[in-house]
Amino acid sequence: MDFGTYQTLLVEQRDEALLVTINQPASMNALAAAVVEDLHALTGVLADLGTDANWPVRGVIITGAGEKSFVAGANIVEMNTMDPAAALAYGKRMHEVTLRLEALPVPVIAAVNGFALGGGCELAMACDFLYASENASFGQPEVSLGLVPGFGGSVRLQQRVGIGMARELIYTGRRIKSAEALRIGLVNRVLEDPEALLEAALATVAEIASKAPTAVANVKDAINEIAGLNVVDGLEAEARSFVKAFETEDSVVGRAAFVAKTAPAFPGR
Repeated sequence: MDFGTYQTLLVEQRDEALLVTINQPASMNALAAAVVEDLHALTGVLADLGTDANWPVRGVIITGAGEKSFVAGANIVEMNTMDPAAALAYGKRMHEVTLRLEALPVPVIAAVNGFALGGGCELAMACDFLYASENASFGQPEVSLGLVPGFGGSVRLQQRVGIGMARELIYTGRRIKSAEALRIGLVNRVLEDPEALLEAALATVAEIASKAPTAVANVKDAINEIAGLNVVDGLEAEARSFVKAFETEDSVVGRAAFVAKTAPAFPGR
């Protein structure tokens, strides 16, 4: 399938995965306006594929080109020429990108090598989970510039690591390495190098691809909804998700295969 051609992105299908590489290594893949617009266009293409999990790929991997950086942050040179209205539009555009990533019916993995600072950390946190190389580093350094997170960091960092740790990292602008990010729950796995990082992300997509497509899409949607609810409301949302899954053809096939002790061939419906 043709996912489009982009000035700042490399997009290629790797078996069950769609690999999206932010390809601006000279600027350490900073989120310049052109990059944001390409990400917005690509996520629009993906959103238009629908939400029935009948996708040409079973996962999306986002990474950055070069050895130094996943995404070094927003483009501060460009931001320095913006007035408040333009800055707000810039931030809102990235909000649309990150919300689209969260709404996709397949998992999105951030494969982080090198810097994931400011907007880079925020883009990574909009993915379902983060894998990092040993040389990766994370942070929200906006206060050092008299700014605050503008692409979702104030929301998603506390969801990932808790409000106390999020406050400390945002107030100080501190940068942390991948080992510390793993300890506090910001990243899921730390791999030795970029090659191992990509291999691990592809292997996870392949593992997920063996599961029922509708179930994965359904539970991703449910987890996103439940994240902002109390226990009682969360259980109600889970119950709705369970019934929705139970009614799918994938569930019929999966349960029958379990009883028959055979491997299920999920139809994706």
